[in-house]
Amino acid sequence: MALDYHKCAQEIVDTIGGRPNVVSAAHCATRLRLVTVDNSKVNKKKLEDIDGVKGVFESNGQLQIIIGTGTVNKVYDEFLAITGMTAATKDDVKAAAVANAPLWRRLIKALGDVFVPILPAIVASGLMMGMVEALGKAIPSFSQTDWYAFLDMVSNTAFAYLPVIVAVSAARVFGGNIFLGAVIGLLMIHSSLTNGWNAADGYGVWYLFGHIKIGSYTLGQINQLGYQGHVIPVIIAIYIMCHIEKWLHKHVIEMLDLFVTPLCTVLSTALLTFTIIGPIFSSLESFVLHWAEILVQNPIGALVMGAVYPCTVVMGLHHMYNVIEAGMLASVGLNTWMPIASAANFAQFGACLAVGLKAKNNKTKVVAVPSSMSAALGITEPAIFGVNMRFFKPFVCGMIGGAIGALFGAISRIGATAYGVTGIPGYLTITNPLVYTILLAISGGIAFVLTWFVWKEEVPEEVAAEKAVEEERELKEEEEEEETEAFDQAPVISTSKGKIYAPAKGKIIPASEIPDDTFAQGILGATAAVWPENGRVVAPFDGTVTFIAETKHAINLEGPNGEEVLIHVGVDTVKMDGDGFEPSVREDQQVKKGDLLLKFDRDKVKAAGHPDCVVVVLSDPDEYEDVKAGPEAAE
Repeated sequence: MALDYHKCAQEIVDTIGGRPNVVSAAHCATRLRLVTVDNSKVNKKKLEDIDGVKGVFESNGQLQIIIGTGTVNKVYDEFLAITGMTAATKDDVKAAAVANAPLWRRLIKALGDVFVPILPAIVASGLMMGMVEALGKAIPSFSQTDWYAFLDMVSNTAFAYLPVIVAVSAARVFGGNIFLGAVIGLLMIHSSLTNGWNAADGYGVWYLFGHIKIGSYTLGQINQLGYQGHVIPVIIAIYIMCHIEKWLHKHVIEMLDLFVTPLCTVLSTALLTFTIIGPIFSSLESFVLHWAEILVQNPIGALVMGAVYPCTVVMGLHHMYNVIEAGMLASVGLNTWMPIASAANFAQFGACLAVGLKAKNNKTKVVAVPSSMSAALGITEPAIFGVNMRFFKPFVCGMIGGAIGALFGAISRIGATAYGVTGIPGYLTITNPLVYTILLAISGGIAFVLTWFVWKEEVPEEVAAEKAVEEERELKEEEEEEETEAFDQAPVISTSKGKIYAPAKGKIIPASEIPDDTFAQGILGATAAVWPENGRVVAPFDGTVTFIAETKHAINLEGPNGEEVLIHVGVDTVKMDGDGFEPSVREDQQVKKGDLLLKFDRDKVKAAGHPDCVVVVLSDPDEYEDVKAGPEAAE
C-alpha cells in the first residue's frame, strides 16, 4: 500500500512538538533534517514507529529522520505545507543548529571561527619573533645588522597588521564582504593615526560634530588613535559592519546597491568605531592599566594580575603594559612586572601543551603543539585564541597557573632589566635565572597538570566509557585480533570521487542478496554488504565518526570527500538493544582506514534470530557519478 505522505508528515510534526518547536527543515536524498528548539519535546520512540519512518538519530545538532529515496521529498513538501515553513538547504540547517546552541558556546565558536584560519600566519610570526628577539639579546652585535632588521620586519608583520587579518577573517565568519572588512581593518591602523602602542606619548583629536563640553567630556571628540595589536574592537566593528551591509542590501534598490551599500557601510562603521567602540575600549584600557600599576606592588595584587593577564591579551590591552614596565625601569631600575607576565604566558604554554599532547584529534595536535612553542617564547596569541579559549577549560587552568606563578614571583622579588620579552627569552634580562626557572616551572607545570586532568577532548556527556572488564571477553578479543591481523579490504562501493572499502573480513554481496527489503531495494542509498568471518568492523576509509546508534549496532561516518556512510551490523539487530555490541570509537573521532570501529558477538546475533551481515550504505548517491555497489565495485 502506498504511503500517505500527508499523514506521515502530520505525525512527524505532532511527535516532534509541533511547529513552534521547529527552527529549520531541509532534506537530502534519504533523510528529513530538522533543527528543533527543545530536543526533550521530541518523542523518538514514537517517531520511529510512524509509518514511513525507517530510523531516527541526532548528529551535529540535527534531528535526522530516515524516510528513503523518492519518498522523503514528498513527505518534506507535506511537512512544509503543514508547518508553513519555507524550504531550506542542508547548509541552512547546519547554520540553524549552530544558532540554536547556548550563547556562550556561540561566542566561543565565533572566536574560534575567526582565529583558527589565521593561526598559520600568527604561529609563524610568533615563533620567528621569539627567536629573533632571543638572538638579538644573546648576540648584541647581531641586533645592529641588516639581517636582524630584515628578520624583525618579517616576524612583526602579522602582529603589526593584526587588525587587518582579524577583520578579513571576521567578515567571512559574520557573512560580510571581506574586502570591506579589510578596509575597516586598515582604517583602524591607518598611518595618519597615532600608533596604538605609542598612545602614552599623546595623540591628536578630531571634532567632527562640534566642540561641546559636558563636564570633563567633549561631545563629538574623536581620538586620532590606531588600534595596533587590538582584537576585540576589530571584531565588534566588523560584526556591526556586516549587519549594516546586510540591512542595506535588503533595503537599497538594486540599481544603486553597488554604490550606496559599500559607501554607507564603510562610512557608518568608521564613525561608530571611532566614536563609540574606540572610546569605550580606550576607557577600559586606561582603567585596567591604572589598577595594574597598583596591584603589582603587592603579592596578592600580583596573584590577581597573573590570573587576569590572559584576559587582557584577549582584549588586546597587553601591549600597553610596556608603559608600566618602562615607568618601573625609569623610576627604580627594575621591571617587576615582567615576572608576572612571564608566569601568565608560560602558564598558557603549559595548558596548550597539555592539550596538544593529550588530544587524539590530529587537527588539534598540529595547532596546539606549535602554538605552545610560540607561547613558551612569549607570543601567546596562537595558544590563547587558537586553542585555550576555544576549549575554555585550558584557558582557565592557565589563569590558575599564572596566578600562582605570579605570586611566587612577587614574593621572591625578582625583576628584569629590560621589557618586551617574556618566557624563555626572558632569561636574557632577568635578575635571578634560578628563581626565574622555578617561576616558569610552577606556572607552566600547574597549568599543564590541571589541564591534563580537567580537559576532556570533545566527548559528549552521554558517551560514558562503558567498558566491561570481563575476563572471558578479553580472551575472546585476543582471539579475534589474531584472527583478523591480515585483512585485505576490497572496495564494496565505488564512485567517481573514491572508494568505500569492506568494513569486515568476508564475502562481499550485492544489495539484492541482503535478507531485508529496505536494504535490498537500496531505499537508503547505494547499498552492499559483507557476510563476516568474525565480529570485528573496521573503518572503510579515512574519515570521521558522526553518529553511533544508542543500540550500538550502527555507525555513521563522513568520508574525505563528504561522503555520508552508514555501517549497519545485522538485520533488525536494533531489537537487541545493544546487547552483544561494543563500539571502539566515539562520535566526532577521526579514524583511518582499517581502524577498529565496532566489536559484536556473532553468536548472540544468531541466537537472537538475526542475520549478521554487515551492511554498508552510501547516502545521497545522486550526488555522485559512476556509482557501483557490491562485487562490481572492485572491478
